[in-house]
Amino acid sequence: MSETTPNGAAPNASTQQPSLRVLAQYLKDHSFENPRAPASFRDTGGAPTIEVNVDVNARGLGSDQFEVELSVSARARRGQEIVFLVETTYAGVFEILGVPEAQIEPILLIECPRLLSPFARQIVAETTNSGNYPPVMLDPIDFLGIYQRNLAARAEAGPAALNA
Repeated sequence: MSETTPNGAAPNASTQQPSLRVLAQYLKDHSFENPRAPASFRDTGGAPTIEVNVDVNARGLGSDQFEVELSVSARARRGQEIVFLVETTYAGVFEILGVPEAQIEPILLIECPRLLSPFARQIVAETTNSGNYPPVMLDPIDFLGIYQRNLAARAEAGPAALNA
């Protein structure tokens, strides 16, 4: 059976309801380094400082499908010595339909990583716990704030950066 609009005409892209679907999600890359083990477990120098970095990348796959990668790294140090390093890239394939072209980028860089982040958070926590450390529990990530800061930085860099 074909789909029709109330006036009997076939629907087109301009009348299609906006939709975002997760077609696949997966662990794309993952590593854990524990360079000083087992000596690091005997250190009594206090809790290490942990530095967390987050990056989001998106690319088109054609036909309204996009791959979004959420990369997270957490590096723990005591002084200058690395206690552990965990790096993970969790990705998803998303289908975006019925959305104006100008609104695709914010969806890819805000909404899609928001859907992926709980899974990346769990992987980081389980990995550090398996490395015999307390689990690193990532705070919620403000993808909207990151996107807005990046937009402002691109605007300051000039028109060439906005088209890059």
